Amino acid sequence: MKITGLEVLTLPDHGDSMMLVVVDTDEGIHGLGEVGIRSRQRAVAGGLEHLAELIVGEDPRRIEHLWQVMFRRGFFPADRILGAAIAAVDVALWDIRGKALGVPVHELLGGRARDHVPAYVHVGDGYHDRAWFLDRCRDLVAEGWRHLRFASPHDADGTLDARRCLRGSVELFHQVRDAVGDEVELILDVHTRLDPPEALTLCREIEAARPYFVEDPLRCENPDSYRMLRARTGVPLAAGEQYGSKWEFRTLIEDDLIDYARVDVGVAAGLTEAKKIAAMAEAHHIKLATHNPLGPVTAASSLQLNLTCPNVAIQEHQTDPDPAIAALFTARPTIVPGRVELSELPGIGVDIDRAAARRYQATADERPHLRTSDGAFTNW
Repeated sequence: MKITGLEVLTLPDHGDSMMLVVVDTDEGIHGLGEVGIRSRQRAVAGGLEHLAELIVGEDPRRIEHLWQVMFRRGFFPADRILGAAIAAVDVALWDIRGKALGVPVHELLGGRARDHVPAYVHVGDGYHDRAWFLDRCRDLVAEGWRHLRFASPHDADGTLDARRCLRGSVELFHQVRDAVGDEVELILDVHTRLDPPEALTLCREIEAARPYFVEDPLRCENPDSYRMLRARTGVPLAAGEQYGSKWEFRTLIEDDLIDYARVDVGVAAGLTEAKKIAAMAEAHHIKLATHNPLGPVTAASSLQLNLTCPNVAIQEHQTDPDPAIAALFTARPTIVPGRVELSELPGIGVDIDRAAARRYQATADERPHLRTSDGAFTNW
């Protein structure tokens, strides 16, 4: 079997752009992967164009070999942008391998360690209408969700004042806890918006409300910054969605600075690398909470990973695509409130009507730009 081509599909998704990669072979089997970065997609597209030159004509079954070629062959190791391109290709190669053998990918990764994968849901960003937001939390619990995720609030005009964000996050978290009771697990995503002093105060102020974890309380560039936070709060910490390889995860894992590794299969160089990161985390009793505010392809590849790893806690689920886009997928994961169901379909368990998908040419929206009260740029 030889790889004959690589095609990129871009689909609209709730005002954003879903970037998919299809790898074709001379035996008529194709594989599907997804780019996990939904910004700077033109840079990722350039990376995919270069990767195609490296893999066309190669045997798609040599997945580890091709991963090494894609990650290392340019002398400079892949960064997060190229890592996201590699991730999409790598998942597509696993998809091809599973389809060629007629088995789901989790059978190739060691077989399933569980019968389904627990999932959490996004509440939404309507925290400026507090009554609506709390009703939304209650409605999700009534549907059967037992893990809810929401983000730290910022001002409606796009201003982020760190002290107001801190106070608003503390107030919101306690209000949600009071609204849904003690049996529902709550996840607060700080979205890398705070510096260490505010992040520390926030974590201490919500400890009594027992968060499942606090996600990305600090920026990712310097993992050593988590040492202070780790030493001074008992809140479970989660990070890693912006990391593109095992080497970037190394400090957080080896120094036990987090409780949950937020591996994104579409960013961290695919299933090949994600499985290795999961093993590193297992050695430190760190659980996986896979990052997936993306489409059906990443949901499916995350499911295949999570079915096989003993140290999985939960998988993220944001929302289904718009109906017209969802209809393009001829197979996709089954998600019910609280979990992602087992799939026994060959490959990663998702496929698409490619001819229909080609009619769309979406462009990724620019990420929101937040400013501090004095006009300085700050993280969204």
